[in-house]
Amino acid sequence: MDSSNRTVSFAAPRGFGTTLKSDLKETFFPDDPFKQFENQKPLGKVKKGLQYLVPICKWLPKYSLKTFQYDVLAGITITSLAIPQGISYAKLGQVPPIVGLYSSFVPPIIYAIFGDSKYLAVGTVAACSLLIAEIIGEVASPKTEPALYLHLVFTATFVTGIMQTLLGVLRLGILVDFLSHSTITGFMGGTAVIICLQQLKGLLGLKNFTTKTDVVNVLKSVFEHRKEWRWESAVMGIIFLILLQFTRWLRDRKPKLFWVSAMSPLVVVVSGCLFAYFVHAQDHGIPIVGELKRGINPPSIQFLNFDRKYFPQIVKAGAMTGLIALAEGIAIGRSFGIMRNENVDGNKEMVAYGLMNIVGSFTSCYLTTGPFSKTAVNYNAGAKTPMSNAVMAVFMGLVLLFLAPLFSYTPLVALSAIIMSAMLGLIKYEEAIELFKVDKFDFVVCMAAFFGVAFISMDMGLGLSVVLGLVRALLYVARPGTCKLGRLPDSVLYRDIEQYPDAARNSGIIVLQIGSPIYFANGNYVRERILRWVRDEQSHLKTTGDELEHVMLELSGVVTIDMTGLETMKEINKTLTARDVKLGIINPRLKVMEKMITSHFIDKLGKENVYLSIEEAIENCKFSTSKPKKTTNESGDSSKGAGDASDDASQQV
Repeated sequence: MDSSNRTVSFAAPRGFGTTLKSDLKETFFPDDPFKQFENQKPLGKVKKGLQYLVPICKWLPKYSLKTFQYDVLAGITITSLAIPQGISYAKLGQVPPIVGLYSSFVPPIIYAIFGDSKYLAVGTVAACSLLIAEIIGEVASPKTEPALYLHLVFTATFVTGIMQTLLGVLRLGILVDFLSHSTITGFMGGTAVIICLQQLKGLLGLKNFTTKTDVVNVLKSVFEHRKEWRWESAVMGIIFLILLQFTRWLRDRKPKLFWVSAMSPLVVVVSGCLFAYFVHAQDHGIPIVGELKRGINPPSIQFLNFDRKYFPQIVKAGAMTGLIALAEGIAIGRSFGIMRNENVDGNKEMVAYGLMNIVGSFTSCYLTTGPFSKTAVNYNAGAKTPMSNAVMAVFMGLVLLFLAPLFSYTPLVALSAIIMSAMLGLIKYEEAIELFKVDKFDFVVCMAAFFGVAFISMDMGLGLSVVLGLVRALLYVARPGTCKLGRLPDSVLYRDIEQYPDAARNSGIIVLQIGSPIYFANGNYVRERILRWVRDEQSHLKTTGDELEHVMLELSGVVTIDMTGLETMKEINKTLTARDVKLGIINPRLKVMEKMITSHFIDKLGKENVYLSIEEAIENCKFSTSKPKKTTNESGDSSKGAGDASDDASQQV
């Protein structure tokens, strides 16, 4: 149908219930999960619901032996990485090394049931381990009060699990979005730097070391205790570090040899254990992990501590590490899913993370999520389903039952080398350079997180970066984009004249486009910016002897408007009317039109001044401006030409 035959819809606004339902759906259910239940019988709805809430019910019935073969290989491969990482990151978190192994037994089973990503491999992560140690360490010392400290770590893990589950159930993943890519890049980079520096304690064989995490205090502590440096430990650590970095380089050069890099941490641990056992490394200043008890996870629910004295720090640790774990895990799961054109539901992932941390806190585990290194190995090893996590859990259970004591001879310097090698890969300097080239403010946000974490503290660095990100978001809100439109040559398209300088202008008519909601935060700016466009246009037209008669506002980008925005529109209309300039609006969205009708703004503006398209508005304006111009008599009174009487009728839509 010809667009000229269409008219603007002035239908009565929808009822409150209808608009509320629509708003809630767009806010909490943008993926429309209920669509799959349409046209289903009751039994079918139950089946679909179970598959949606428990993803294993969706893929397990179609599971095959061939797929299982791939998952077994991937599960064995990530187990080899989980053992050294579990012990290493437990050391970072100041918890017993065996707890790191426990954390790769129970949580992966929970994720295999509820997880939505086929490739994510569950485990502990360095950044969250260090952050837990820093926050909980403020109220309980892991050295003088090890039992209390460990119980508070379990409690913080429980709080993390509750928070993550609630975010998933209430579909509030939007909160995680405040941790932008630039914030995560800077935070991970800064964390990697301080973790690497902290490993100088193990690398140099130091016995005394600072509990602070910033660069200045760590370096100060290293040099204050230089009398404790042991060359034997340093040589061993450097050899291990060179080996690990070589395998990473080999993996980057030849991706098919990824398994060499994946196995190298276990090789380092095993060779370190053999060396420490046969040469009695402890007698030569090379400390070892110490006793690791045989047996699977003991219950820890009875140790959860909600004492008011410690609760604020518990909540702080749980909330901060929980959000970081969610942002990192979901981003990693989605990244690897995109490689195979597969979608990962962020809300399901949050529920899965929450459940595995709740159950983990009951079974002597601390915070787990989806680490990048282990997930990359899982993906490259050919994992097809979350079953690879269950396979890892089975083999980790066998290690805990039969082999755990063998790892008690692991030299701490070997763990330090493993951690340093992993952290060097988290310093994304190339991404920082790219941020500087593309978006300077994003670069500032990234650097705020990096230097804040490195030189102040982890929570302050993260907080500073998030605040800067929010400031930027508020600037976008308070200063929405507006532009003047012109017609491209030989077309009916209207585009920004700043971007397309050859776009034709219409004398006496100005078309302005507003690109965001109009509400209390930006109403004043929108009014002032529009009036400035008008003043500039009037100044330009004076040089040609023409007058500005029409201002058209293209509102297709304005998704909503509040009472302040409506008052803004009324003020703009009054100001323009006083200057003998007519206001028109083009293509208002449904919500905007409903509020304009309810507030009677459309009645004041006139339905004839509402248009479907820019082309229609321009044609109507040209017709109405074809009348004789106003003339001024000697007394200064202005009079209209006879053609003005039909002006209103000519503008009917």
